[in-house]
Amino acid sequence: MKRRDFFTNSSLTLLGASLLSPKNLLAANPLSSRKEKTAKNIIFLVSDGMSTGTLNMASLLLQRKVGRQSNWIKLYQENKGRRALMDTSSSNALVTDSAAGSSAWGGGIKVPNGSLNVNADGSFNKPILQKFKEAGKTVGCVTTVSITHATPAGFCVNNKSRGDEYEIAGQYLDLKFDVMMGGGRQFFSKENRKDKVDLLQKFGQAGYQLPQNRDQMLALDVNSRKPVLGLFSENGLPYSLDAAQDTTLQKNVPTLAEMTKKTISILSQNNKGFVMQVEGGKVDWAAHANDAAGLLYDQIAFDDAVKVALDFAENDKETLVIMTTDHGNGNPGLFGNDLHFDRIQHFKQTNDWILNGINSKFTSSQVVERIEAAQGYAIKKAEAELLLNSYVKHDGDGLYNPLKLPFKQLGLIQSDYISVNFASMDHSGDYVELAMFGPGSELLKPFVKNTDLHLLMLNAAGIGNI
Repeated sequence: MKRRDFFTNSSLTLLGASLLSPKNLLAANPLSSRKEKTAKNIIFLVSDGMSTGTLNMASLLLQRKVGRQSNWIKLYQENKGRRALMDTSSSNALVTDSAAGSSAWGGGIKVPNGSLNVNADGSFNKPILQKFKEAGKTVGCVTTVSITHATPAGFCVNNKSRGDEYEIAGQYLDLKFDVMMGGGRQFFSKENRKDKVDLLQKFGQAGYQLPQNRDQMLALDVNSRKPVLGLFSENGLPYSLDAAQDTTLQKNVPTLAEMTKKTISILSQNNKGFVMQVEGGKVDWAAHANDAAGLLYDQIAFDDAVKVALDFAENDKETLVIMTTDHGNGNPGLFGNDLHFDRIQHFKQTNDWILNGINSKFTSSQVVERIEAAQGYAIKKAEAELLLNSYVKHDGDGLYNPLKLPFKQLGLIQSDYISVNFASMDHSGDYVELAMFGPGSELLKPFVKNTDLHLLMLNAAGIGNI
């Protein structure tokens, strides 16, 4: 495929373009008149909760630290593929959650927040990986959170509640998808399930390979044609920055890029092609926690997976790569001193690591020492005391924060030392970045709805809406 410029449309055109319905999207690009090559494979990469500032700051961090832009921004610099803005709303709100966001791509219809391809009237929309599986392609998902979490589930299942992760785990067994990797072992384990069903045993009996650590995952025989369920933690995987300081975690937990590369190797054995979703799910969790280090280093880890996909597609010439997010989160930005921002280059641990290692018996001096050892700057004693007060009554904010730790307070304190500020601890209704590379990318218009991508993928693959 010939390379095309991203910037054939001005920014004013991007902002002024009307939203396209799926029907109009296909009418503007009828399959019968396409001269471009059909996409044999599709790799759909989702940095969950990636605000524009997250994408920008991760690239700035890489540029300052190692002298290069992110692979995503490099794609823009080299004028490859296509770029667009995407509306992310759900059927009942301007601000979507991940279930409705992924279902818009997965089922092609906007559904209420919290729902997985189930409409307000209870009717179902058939998920796209089921469609591609029926068309003869191998399919799979990899993620840094639970494989039963909202974003992978939105490509796979129908469920009225994203919270039914134990039920979703069972649905995966019935679907017999080819590769599923990430966290969420607790949802498959008989020790945690109310029904005491050993789903791991059932997957094994169904012929699945069950790697439980990085070495086992890397050793998988890609030629065996056996399906894979890889579960590498009880819930979400550790943050990339924290794992980089822990040799045990490095041995047991594969990176998103490693999972992506292995999954491509397995799925690509099918001569009819493959479709897979790749999710950087901890980007969203870090944004909910206003954890700048967790956010940016997990965005960089996601960008490493982007490189794996782009390298494969550039060599393969038959693969459509889609890169986007389901919604913004936190709307972080860099404001102020460059040298303060540069401190993040030398961080050893996330705010998550810091706060989970503090308890009410700590002194303010110990808090100061812990943060300085983890991130290289010393907060004031009064600031440390503010943090300790939250351990007395446990009133911290943040969605993925069961212990009610003071993530918001630490983020506010930290902003004076690293010049990164957050607008919120929750999702935003912003239009988001969307980029495509490879056959089928010519179907992308400069401004689309999230639901448009469902038919675009089917159309790009030459399948049509089935």
